[in-house]
Amino acid sequence: MSKRIVCLRHGQTLWNVEQRFQGHSDIPLDDTGVAQAARAASLLAALRPTMIVSSDLQRANDTALALGRVVGLDVAIDKALRERGGGQWEGLTREQIADRWPDEYAAWEAPDGEPVGEVAVRVAASMRRWAAGLEDDGLLVVVSHGAALRLGICELLGLPEALWSALGGLGNCSWSVLQEGRRGWRLLEHNAGTLPEPVRSDDKPESDV
Repeated sequence: MSKRIVCLRHGQTLWNVEQRFQGHSDIPLDDTGVAQAARAASLLAALRPTMIVSSDLQRANDTALALGRVVGLDVAIDKALRERGGGQWEGLTREQIADRWPDEYAAWEAPDGEPVGEVAVRVAASMRRWAAGLEDDGLLVVVSHGAALRLGICELLGLPEALWSALGGLGNCSWSVLQEGRRGWRLLEHNAGTLPEPVRSDDKPESDV
């Protein structure tokens, strides 16, 4: 058996529904998100995780705690798993962002926000660090955010930045599974847990289709 990582996105929030950029803003799960977290926990428990680590933001931490309660594991906190910082975009809808910053919106780069490359490096480094503490057949569940997880996965897989957009976004309480092999990490599943549906995330606009 090889080490595995399950990358689980948090449940739905009101800002997800309203298509507001959340970033580092600490927005709680809504009622739907709480139910999604419970459902995901019941499914992922069957994989018998051996370690759970979460972003420090409550929408991710509460999602992680739902799983921890089912499997009897404590949840470690790592600020490095936070969502991509959006600067002045946080709290604004996509329509508002497009109206005020049309060029930056097209590139999906907030003028005072966190560059995608920096997000990818910090999230992938966190995943590597926690996975290093697993037994050879261990399973780490990383509970984080849509853009952060997608970018971290791309970095962990060694994909060049020009190809990052080829990997689609993660739905609320959907997950991806990575497995470590002799040549590094490989992607076993992506955006599992739901039927295909629109992804409401802080990720690039093209990830919403």
